[in-house]
Amino acid sequence: MADGIRAQQREQTRRTLLRESRQLFATKGYGAVGLSEIVRTAGVTKGALYHHFDSKAALFRAVLEQVQREVAEQVAAAADAEADPWTQLTAGCRAFLTASTDPDAQRIMLVDGPAVLGWTEWRALDEAASAHHLTEALTGLIEAGVIARQPVAPLAHLLSGAMNEAALWLAVSGRPGDLDDTWAALARMLESLRAPYGTTAA
Repeated sequence: MADGIRAQQREQTRRTLLRESRQLFATKGYGAVGLSEIVRTAGVTKGALYHHFDSKAALFRAVLEQVQREVAEQVAAAADAEADPWTQLTAGCRAFLTASTDPDAQRIMLVDGPAVLGWTEWRALDEAASAHHLTEALTGLIEAGVIARQPVAPLAHLLSGAMNEAALWLAVSGRPGDLDDTWAALARMLESLRAPYGTTAA
């Protein structure tokens, strides 16, 4: 019984650290937040923090994974709500752009993420969170003949990079209608991938 209570307390401490550090990272940026401020805001000791995370970077990584997972869930939900595979792709892409315009997600996922973890590790997390959904969707569309047959990996990376770059631009543009304009441009890019009517996957 006591072990179960201690386990619950440890999990509660971890959740608190993630919640409070996420808010600090989102509002101030990784570089402006110190461990002392994190533990003070979370109401825990540094020892408690180090029990769960061996560094500020490790804590940030956990926060980033949480943000990426939430965005991926929003993308998957938007895609799953559609029956047609092509509409699933476009709905998922639009959901990613919309989710990425949230200031917290932008700062943590797109600005500080690559800078703190390095491009290689950040890309690996991005692949694990949402990029593989894009790869799967493109693979299915190519196999069905909706998109002309071509290597999937470079296409998925190009589209993923375009959407990440668009989200970063939206973070600083600030004009009404920019999200709609960005989506319209992306939709035209996606439409250009469609195979001519009657083309098969052979």
